[in-house]
Amino acid sequence: MTAPDFTPAFLEQLDDLLIWRRDVRHFDTRALDEGLLDTLLDRASLAPSVGNSQPWRFVRVTSPERRAAIIAHVEAENARAAALYCDETRASYDALKLHGLEQAPEHIAVFCDTAPHEGYGLGRQTMPETLAYSVVLAVHTLWLAARARGVGLGWVSILNPIAIAQILDIPRQWTFIGYLCIGYPLNANDVPELERTGWQARIDPMKTRFTR
Repeated sequence: MTAPDFTPAFLEQLDDLLIWRRDVRHFDTRALDEGLLDTLLDRASLAPSVGNSQPWRFVRVTSPERRAAIIAHVEAENARAAALYCDETRASYDALKLHGLEQAPEHIAVFCDTAPHEGYGLGRQTMPETLAYSVVLAVHTLWLAARARGVGLGWVSILNPIAIAQILDIPRQWTFIGYLCIGYPLNANDVPELERTGWQARIDPMKTRFTR
């Protein structure tokens, strides 16, 4: 087989895709095109995984009761988190929109199967956490696949994993990784919202690189 030749034009578009992969919190409420969600999850499943274990488990949350319970839980945890900030920072925190749970047409809860038969334990004997790392790579792959098709994704993290697992009644051996909002973005911007609102600017990449 011959590896594909990725042209300079493709590489420029890939750079654009990485830049435009934003955490989306403002969604159009219209449904995704028929079959598009399955296409995105298929692409997510192309992510690398330790020992080819493919431990990701995607739970599509469609039950209105379960969605409502999750939204109520996130709001409660959001209020709890806000109380930890001083008054000045609290005002900035309260002004942030931290999720799009009410508007996003699709909710996907992502879990890691901590004991998958696939992979036969290869590569994770000394670092079992690589299973979870593999699932995070699948989420990132999903994120890029979605953005390339004009779909936005928001990762909701202000929640209690145990509560989410209970609400969704998932198997005991599944560990919660993330809760995703998926839908068409209400507006477009290549700058992260937390940067636009002044919460946190992007640091110089050179400050994250070290030599030993």
